[in-house]
Amino acid sequence: MSSKTRIVVLHMKEVIYTAIFLLLGLLMIVLLLIMFGPSKNKETAASVQTTSALTGQYLPGVYSTAIELNDNTFDVQVTVDSNHINSIELVNLSESTAAMYPLMKPALEELASQIYEKQSLEDITYEDDNKYTSMLLLEAIKSALAKASVLQQ
Repeated sequence: MSSKTRIVVLHMKEVIYTAIFLLLGLLMIVLLLIMFGPSKNKETAASVQTTSALTGQYLPGVYSTAIELNDNTFDVQVTVDSNHINSIELVNLSESTAAMYPLMKPALEELASQIYEKQSLEDITYEDDNKYTSMLLLEAIKSALAKASVLQQ
């Protein structure tokens, strides 16, 4: 077995340049992590918002859910404060859509009055005449309230 000895010659300039580039690379990585990493200020603000929101059931605001019926789109908009459902209304409902679905507004008004009274979606009743319209509206309201829920956040 013959083994040939290999001699590697390194010039001091090459070693120094390599070390400098490695240090610059590490410095760049650390800088990127500091700049784009999670910030303590953001975490503190989020925890303050969560703590203040935990005192209520909802995050106050206006939440909406889109409903599409035969290429006609409109929104159910729910306004809440920390503990109450304040308003439920249809927005972006065109006249032609309202004419095509005449039970939409009365069904929403009936549902909304029950929801305002109970402040819940439990035990909501509706007539058999507008059963499917009411079910569609209730699902949209549930979706909007899920967006507003503190527990969802």
